[in-house]
Amino acid sequence: MSPPVPSKILTDDVSLLMVLIDSNPHFWSSIKPHFSFSKFLSHVLAFLNSILLLNQLNQVVVIATGINSCGYVFDSSSGSVSQRAESLLPKLEEFAENDESLSERDDDSGNGVGSSLLSGSLSMALCYIQRVFRSGPLHPQPRIICLHGSPDGPGQYVAIMNSIFSAQRSMVPIDSCVIGIQHSAFLQQASYITGGVYLKPQQLDGLFQYLATVFATDLHSRNFLQLPKPVGVDFRASCFCHKNTIDMGFICSVCLSIFCKHQKKCSTCGSIFGQAQTRDPSASQQRK
Repeated sequence: MSPPVPSKILTDDVSLLMVLIDSNPHFWSSIKPHFSFSKFLSHVLAFLNSILLLNQLNQVVVIATGINSCGYVFDSSSGSVSQRAESLLPKLEEFAENDESLSERDDDSGNGVGSSLLSGSLSMALCYIQRVFRSGPLHPQPRIICLHGSPDGPGQYVAIMNSIFSAQRSMVPIDSCVIGIQHSAFLQQASYITGGVYLKPQQLDGLFQYLATVFATDLHSRNFLQLPKPVGVDFRASCFCHKNTIDMGFICSVCLSIFCKHQKKCSTCGSIFGQAQTRDPSASQQRK
């Protein structure tokens, strides 16, 4: 494995925070009686403004994660210096309308029922960070926080894992705040591999307190805090043939593709497989 990218000259307390917001309408309609999207945004906006107030050099970029598309809805480095996070609301509304129109055109998105395009938003965040890396030797310390609630889309497994390893190589931690009912195996692996923090708040009404106490601190200050530790990370993979999460399967020795059943030929690289070996007790007795 190639060595990680060497760290550049960074300031300790200046952060570039990439915030990925789950805007899946199907997910928010399912939990609307308990926690609405508007209430969620009120907590997030307060958190973003607090990040900008901690240091005037801090930068916040917000990416909306829809069902069929992703898009930048806020960048504190653009526009006036006193730009507040509330300015993202018109762009977020416009993004939601465009994403809904894409859903009407193509009802079968291929990402799984109810899943958001997390792989796309992670890729956009990493591309933005790489652009900042190349802007000069001095830049804020980047990190990604995923505010996610939709269930995992097994069809995005490969793309998400590629993004996770890319973030690990660039030494960019991925923090995860899961607001859905179930835990996210993808985000558990992302936070564990990249050295980020994974948290599933117990009380969504106090979401701002969770965000402010766990995710507001810069990377340097985290060395002096007791942050939540990963417990029971789900490392199961998804098969390439049916996009199902599996415990055991068959792996191509050439490209490492995963299959839930034995295949004659790898659908990824085209390698020809031999017959699956099975233990036959009668044959072993005959040999003896």
